[in-house]
Amino acid sequence: MRNERIGDYLVGQGLITAEQLQKVLEAQKESNGSKKFGDVVVELGFMTEINFTKALAGKLRVQYVDLDNIDINTNAVQKVPEQLARKHTVIAIAVTGKRLTVATNDPVNFIVLEDIKVSTGMDTVPVLATTTAINKAIGKCYSMQNVDSVIDSVNAMAGDKISAEEEESRDRVESAPIVKLATTIIENSFRADATDIHIEPFEKYTRIRIRVNGDLVELMSISSAVQSALATRFKLISGMNIAEKRIPQDGRFTQVVDGCTLDVRVSSLPMVHGEKIVIRILSTGQIALRKITDLGMSDYNYQLFESMLRVPHGVVLVTGPTGSGKTTTLYAALGEIAKPNVNVVTVEDPVEKSIDGINQCQVNQKAGMTFAAALRSILRQDPDIVMIGEMRDTETADIGIRAAITGHLVLSTLHTNDAASTVVRLVDMGVAPYMVATSLIGVIAQRLIKVLCPACKQPRMSTEEENELMGIPESIEIYEPVGCQNCNNTGYKGRTAIHEIIHCTAKVSAIIAAGGGKEEIEKAAKANGTKLLRDNASVLVQAGQTSIDELVRSTFSV
Repeated sequence: MRNERIGDYLVGQGLITAEQLQKVLEAQKESNGSKKFGDVVVELGFMTEINFTKALAGKLRVQYVDLDNIDINTNAVQKVPEQLARKHTVIAIAVTGKRLTVATNDPVNFIVLEDIKVSTGMDTVPVLATTTAINKAIGKCYSMQNVDSVIDSVNAMAGDKISAEEEESRDRVESAPIVKLATTIIENSFRADATDIHIEPFEKYTRIRIRVNGDLVELMSISSAVQSALATRFKLISGMNIAEKRIPQDGRFTQVVDGCTLDVRVSSLPMVHGEKIVIRILSTGQIALRKITDLGMSDYNYQLFESMLRVPHGVVLVTGPTGSGKTTTLYAALGEIAKPNVNVVTVEDPVEKSIDGINQCQVNQKAGMTFAAALRSILRQDPDIVMIGEMRDTETADIGIRAAITGHLVLSTLHTNDAASTVVRLVDMGVAPYMVATSLIGVIAQRLIKVLCPACKQPRMSTEEENELMGIPESIEIYEPVGCQNCNNTGYKGRTAIHEIIHCTAKVSAIIAAGGGKEEIEKAAKANGTKLLRDNASVLVQAGQTSIDELVRSTFSV
């Protein structure tokens, strides 16, 4: 049993097919042994990293641990030097007498375990964890020890008087404390699963906040004397003009954190007390992992969405406010329909994540490369599927709709509050109702909704008013947030999406062609089986996944 190859074991367990095993072995052979079997299985999308690691733990009869959801002992971490932990991709998680429990991605590599034993003088007990989780834990546990020393050195630097010439000089900008601070801010924000970082200058201090699960939380405060040097550092690495401080600027750079390459967008805006810097973090390494099944759709909505993507030509629109995951949904849809025998072209502003095998084109307003101009050229490039980042104006919407009528599948986004008002918006933008009716396949409206922390959520019975909001006849047990160490005292951990999908059937198309309003379209869609955003949020509240506050915040309308 122990000598059975991992591939044969996975096939025997029904986790992959014999054909998939053959493809993995061929890909591994092509890499000349530079890639491990597990890496190739995950890369090809046959298994997730977590599922493969659990299967490996079962085969080797080693305990699997989920590092994201366990308390790691700080004393244990400190027993293994950071350099050794990074070299072998291991992290010590617990101490029991003279035994040290070590999470590793390779529990049968006895050289690594011996190395740790020599360094610590303790017996090592290996447990299995994913490489991603180990790298993240290494970054989190060791960096927290470094943050205080970085801030101390930065504040000490702020105590020195900085002359104007020195402040502008590149040497000053490259000085170690500021470089370390900038790197630490990005690293700690990424490890806290933040999407944005706000560096806000005030008269006496500079506040640094991060957006986690849609809410801003304070990361740290630093001396206002350091603000200018920190802003200059971010402007320098993102390719902005560091001498210009009177006008807004935009830039971008990449940074590797815990083995994951981040695409970092930077925006600067002059304020009364200096420049406010807002940084958007995009993880480029995880685009291959997001499948259409990972979008958090209910089974009913998933089937609707999948049937819409099977239509050979027409328009599929994804709508919702900024930061509601529209682009993620579009990329997942592209991954589903982009086969080797079709030509997929996208026009985006900017290209958020580069996807292998898809032709991606970036808008450049200064050079005259607008959405409309790019779209006209794309239609001469023999595309089968076109993705438009956003239908911002009448011209773009008109060309997109015409492209759908002439036999292309067009995917795009719009900023509207719900699915039914999207149709009305297109008509308001100047697209003829009959063209919208003949080309539109369907509309997906979505929102991101916070998920309750499973460790601390508290049950209670719902009130009459809440029953009315959820559309249920009698009181049921629902949960509300409390806050604990696991969720940074917010009461929520992570987010999921809720969707409202309108399928343009013959009846809905007839209403659109006749110039029907939002209410008419919504009524026909509901009769057709569409579940509204509030219905989906209500299901999550009843299942104990989210709170009634989140239902109100994301779906309330007057």
